[in-house]
Amino acid sequence: MSKFLEFTKLQGAGNDFIIIEDLKGAINLTSENIRWLCDRHFGIGADGLMLVQPPRNPEADFFMFFYNPDGTVAEMCGNGIRCFAKYLYEHCLTNQKKIKIETLGGAKDVRLIFDGMDVSGAKVDMGRFSFKKDEIPVIFEKETVIDEKIRVAGQSFNVTCVSTGNPHCVIFVEEISRAPVNTIGPKIEKLKMFSKKTNVEFAQVIKESEIKLRVWERGAGETLACGTGACATVAAANKLGLTGKRVLVRLPGGDLEIEILNDSILMTGPAKEIFTGKIHLT
Repeated sequence: MSKFLEFTKLQGAGNDFIIIEDLKGAINLTSENIRWLCDRHFGIGADGLMLVQPPRNPEADFFMFFYNPDGTVAEMCGNGIRCFAKYLYEHCLTNQKKIKIETLGGAKDVRLIFDGMDVSGAKVDMGRFSFKKDEIPVIFEKETVIDEKIRVAGQSFNVTCVSTGNPHCVIFVEEISRAPVNTIGPKIEKLKMFSKKTNVEFAQVIKESEIKLRVWERGAGETLACGTGACATVAAANKLGLTGKRVLVRLPGGDLEIEILNDSILMTGPAKEIFTGKIHLT
């Protein structure tokens, strides 16, 4: 591996990422490397790191290998995949405006959105979602966890668990500003019922077509936005009859448009490049 690592930093709705090309599969980053690169004081700073790799499946165009900032591997990242697609196009790795990107959570079709000649965002077919406990995964006596009460730190919460390629636990609250994201979020993330840990969503339904959302992300903490979390929240809200199938999700870092089509979800949102550089890998 080169002494210096070239990278690009992008953000989608305030969710920021480091992208590194690894088209020859020659880069081998340790968990310690990832934590340092994502550190906002000693490294570049990011909510995650993505490697651009060749696809495992010949029907896909590229593979997106995603790391959480704590060095663990994640199946998928909704805001990340939009940034990833923008990077592929604007850094001349593809001239296609519709790209099939393979992830550990399955292959996703991404259609770029343009503002003149620049990629301003993307619409992502996030694929199917599931409430089945084995597909999330979550350990529970019933086959699904839909509006079920659990106790955490002496408090009761009604939760709905969903997989959108990675695990989510959705909690609906009356006032999002008072949601215990940073106190209860990390405790739910690490509950034994979630064998692979979980992302935790705190959501306030504003109206049938609008939700406010804050997310405690597995391996990252509270972030300004979470694409798969927005999708999971809309799936849960629709299942409970709280919203329709087209919902504007307002997150601290920006808005995402989510639409349910049968058992799959479309997500539309922004992507922006921040800067490029190279860093000495210590």
